[in-house]
Amino acid sequence: MDITHQIRIVWKPIVFVICLLPVLHAIGDMYQITGDLGANPIENLQDRFGNWGLRFLLLSLAVTPCRRITGQQWLIRFRRMLGLFSFFYVLIHFTIWLLLDQRLLISAITEDISERPFIAVGFLSLTILAALAATSTMKIRSKLGRNWQKLHNCIYIAAVLGIWHYWWQVKIDATEPIIYALVLALLIGFRLRYSNLKRIV
Repeated sequence: MDITHQIRIVWKPIVFVICLLPVLHAIGDMYQITGDLGANPIENLQDRFGNWGLRFLLLSLAVTPCRRITGQQWLIRFRRMLGLFSFFYVLIHFTIWLLLDQRLLISAITEDISERPFIAVGFLSLTILAALAATSTMKIRSKLGRNWQKLHNCIYIAAVLGIWHYWWQVKIDATEPIIYALVLALLIGFRLRYSNLKRIV
């Protein structure tokens, strides 16, 4: 079995199931099988899915540097899946806020955004991720041509906005968003360095 066939038949399904583990863990906590959701279950779910959205976003950005450093070209085959899971978890994060926290009440949504403007920043990040998810297929990529890469470079903007959204809302311990920011800075630094080397060569 060649590596391409092995990835499609074996490794992609395994990675897909692993990427679903945060959802399965949340369901287990909801039914008090694997734990519980604490005193504020809605906030707990919002936070954990938002965090997983950022983690998968950074993982998707780390695929290309890992591929270039290791020379393992097959790694690129997992980048799209990780990016789509990032959108999936961020969408759940937003949906919980919209349906469970705000109950689709326009007055409550407007008031929350006016009092907590970081929500608008997070929504902008979600909008970018939605556009990237909608244009992630090979068919659309071929139609967009060079513009596809320009559009998908906006993933870095989505990552910056997502971390800013998280950092802005933290009241006490900002350790986690700072770690995310440092990881993103390293990934952007790698991309800029590679781009400069490519121009020189």
